[in-house]
Amino acid sequence: MNSNASHVNHHSFILTGIPGMPDKNAWMAFPLGFLYTLTLLGNGTILTVIKVDESLHEPMYYFLSILALTDVSLSMSTLPSMLSIFWFNVPEIPFDACITQMFFIHGFGVVESGVLVSMAFDRFVAIRDPLRYASILTHGIIGKIGIVVLTRAVCVVFPVPFLIKRLPFCHSNVLSHSYCLHQDAMRLACASTRINSLYGLIIVIFTLGLDAIIILFSYVLILKTVLGIASRDERLKALNTCLSHICAVLLFYIPLIGVTMIHRFGKHLSPVVHTLMANIYLLLPPVLNPIVYSVKTKQIRRRIIHMFQRRTNRA
Repeated sequence: MNSNASHVNHHSFILTGIPGMPDKNAWMAFPLGFLYTLTLLGNGTILTVIKVDESLHEPMYYFLSILALTDVSLSMSTLPSMLSIFWFNVPEIPFDACITQMFFIHGFGVVESGVLVSMAFDRFVAIRDPLRYASILTHGIIGKIGIVVLTRAVCVVFPVPFLIKRLPFCHSNVLSHSYCLHQDAMRLACASTRINSLYGLIIVIFTLGLDAIIILFSYVLILKTVLGIASRDERLKALNTCLSHICAVLLFYIPLIGVTMIHRFGKHLSPVVHTLMANIYLLLPPVLNPIVYSVKTKQIRRRIIHMFQRRTNRA
């Protein structure tokens, strides 16, 4: 019996929509569809505006383009299983598809963290040494930074599918989310998961944790530089260029901290709370980042308004 269960569970997992209320999954279909549409439209608009307007061909906006691409990729990583559950009521996912999705979700999460670090460095250079800003962050340097960020993510997440695949699954095969996460699948194993837990902790500390410290340190240096500027207006102008990035950092790290705290200390909370926080962590930043940058960045806001006015005039 256990052997059969192990065999079945190695070939599929059951994803969870709304915990305890599977009959209510259809309620989430259109709100989720709306969020995914907003993600594609918002980030697509940012990418189009930056590509079309040559005045935006600057390091800051190149990094913003990378962030927008990462947000779209992260959203698309969760889309297949979300559609499967909430639109087609098919909660089963093959084991190999699950670990593939796991790789992309965790991978793009690490990429996003790395991009936010790169953007903090960009703001530091722009404020600390504005005259050499464009000569320091050349196209070649930005490309190399992008390759390093992507390579780091692939290298640190690459072992995760193999660590999961080596585990026997002879207990329940029901995951607690509507997509596959390492920590979620790991808890279903009927063997020691010490190596998985340790490796997961190392990834969090040396990628997300280290990135957060570097971003914080960058802003300490930025603040020190800004306070050294004599003109009050110039100080405010310098700080204003950082507002969008600060919002993006908060949108990424606050839900991440919330999810971590609930997983760690909120075992008594309703499963619905766990699911809600996990969905906020993955779905909210890709939706809100383009909105934040459109509202807070004057050049992008003007270009978007101009683009829509031109289309309206043509109509």
